[in-house]
Amino acid sequence: MEANRVYNFNPGPALQPLEVLKEAQAEFLNFQGSGESIIEISHRAKEFEAMLNQAKTDIKDLMGLGDDYDVLFLQGGASTQFAMIPMNFAGSGKTGNYVLSGSFATKAYQEAELLEIGHVAASSKDRDFRHIPTQEEIQLSDDAAYLHVCYNNTIYGTEYHYIPETGSVPLIADMSSDMLSRPIDFKKFSFIYAGAQKNLGPAGVVVVVARKEFLSNSPKTIPTMLRYDTHAEKNSLYNTPPAFCIYMVGKTAAWLKKQGGLTVIGERNAKKAKLIYDTIDNSDGFYRGHADKDSRSLMNVTFRLPTEALEKQFVEEAKTQQLCGVKGHRSVGGMRASIYNAMPYEGCERLAAFMENFRQANA
Repeated sequence: MEANRVYNFNPGPALQPLEVLKEAQAEFLNFQGSGESIIEISHRAKEFEAMLNQAKTDIKDLMGLGDDYDVLFLQGGASTQFAMIPMNFAGSGKTGNYVLSGSFATKAYQEAELLEIGHVAASSKDRDFRHIPTQEEIQLSDDAAYLHVCYNNTIYGTEYHYIPETGSVPLIADMSSDMLSRPIDFKKFSFIYAGAQKNLGPAGVVVVVARKEFLSNSPKTIPTMLRYDTHAEKNSLYNTPPAFCIYMVGKTAAWLKKQGGLTVIGERNAKKAKLIYDTIDNSDGFYRGHADKDSRSLMNVTFRLPTEALEKQFVEEAKTQQLCGVKGHRSVGGMRASIYNAMPYEGCERLAAFMENFRQANA
């Protein structure tokens, strides 16, 4: 890490690959020889559309997907998708089914409930969202339009380590905080979406990856900008898109390919997470993980200390070691280390060493 930068463990906006930031900095004033910045060039320019299409290609390559899938770049954050999904895919006698495994999974369900087309297929709320509901716990309704899951729960530090089997019912996943972090069989999903600001780029764009057939029949009774087919038919260029954010997502996807793809990235992420979880598990109870061990996230490590006073002290002392953003979400408390793709192993080593030194000084 460069001397003037910190190890940023914030959950999002989050640390971005330094190589990507430097590339963007170097060409910021002159995008591909156009004489214009990426934030000045027209989204109708051939250079811009070529960049957008390359980003789509790289994302699908990383996910092992073919021409039957499309990539959309949308606005409004993942929170807007919470409403768009039931509006586009449920109704007409069909109900959106939801697994409630954390805060954002619950918010997604609440939007469908507001439209009176939501059903809770499983929930781990009764155990403070410490685990991911199992396949056996998921009970689809007879009129299921889809099953929606939040694949990684940023706040609670849990993550799916299996893909739910849904038969003929389409599977939809919010992968905002673990998108492109490890290889999985993405073909089992009909629709995936992710806010970019954790693993993909800066805040301001949502990446949707979905089966083309699934996107093609949005109801004509909902507003134009809230229909997925509107954006699919116009290659995400129906209106002015978040140009800089798409550019950065494209650069991040290219960086991931350069690293060796999702197999290599997944191995790195597992190694980073193990380092911190081992520090928690070997602390003689000084650190207590929030998530059950079989549901632990590789992206967001959540844990508590013996007292809130020690937790406050931990945060302040961590800052002096260039370890920032480790304070947990207010609904869980404690600590949270978000170790997305861009977090180097050295950052996790630095955090683990600090955790051990802090324990020895305060146990």
